[in-house]
Amino acid sequence: MARAGRPPQDPARRIERAHRILDAVAELVLRWGYDKTTIDDIAQRAGVAKGTIYLHWKTRDELFAALLRRERVRMMAEVRDRAPATLSELFGEFSRALLRRPLLQAVLTGDSQVLGKLTRQKRSSTSWLQTGAAFEPYVAELVKRGAIREDPGDHLVTVGSIVYGFLLMRTSLPDHARPSDDRVAELVTDTIERTMSTGRPMSAGDAEAVARATLEFLDAAVEVARRKLDASLGLQGA
Repeated sequence: MARAGRPPQDPARRIERAHRILDAVAELVLRWGYDKTTIDDIAQRAGVAKGTIYLHWKTRDELFAALLRRERVRMMAEVRDRAPATLSELFGEFSRALLRRPLLQAVLTGDSQVLGKLTRQKRSSTSWLQTGAAFEPYVAELVKRGAIREDPGDHLVTVGSIVYGFLLMRTSLPDHARPSDDRVAELVTDTIERTMSTGRPMSAGDAEAVARATLEFLDAAVEVARRKLDASLGLQGA
């Protein structure tokens, strides 16, 4: 017989409870901010004992890290579902998906009202772009197929500057001048295309290869994000 307060032995029940706790964290942090959200508050909102939370995560920071990892998995899965076929479409959809997630936006912009003391820690929302092992062969395939230019190089830096430049710019504008999420996504897509495209039409075969490489890159990124989330949820090897 399982002892009271212990995480469920059934993996499905354990993961359900972990997600219920993360749902509570997301709601409370967005309402009150990280600094004002206590473990007691989270336990009450999730309908669990305070000690139960510590059986899943040792610290409040680990709990919040798990929440951000879950947000990134969901964001990446949404981008994958939209099946972008080019580099510019990929990062346009990434921008659109990120703008729909206020917690990831808060990390990106260093929103102290939401994140509190966490604004002094390394921003982690950009980790989606740190996929060097997968990104480099992806870029090489696009260059080979004539989809993007090889020069001047530094493709990740260029893409990151465009994406985060537009996302950060949006937050600095007054409400009446602020473009919609969809418009930002369109601007990101268009700017990457104009900046990095060769400007030459591709054959049907090359276009198909680029679309396939884009989805393979996304699959790899989603898998990395899911492994990190599983580690935060204690599911690895479960």
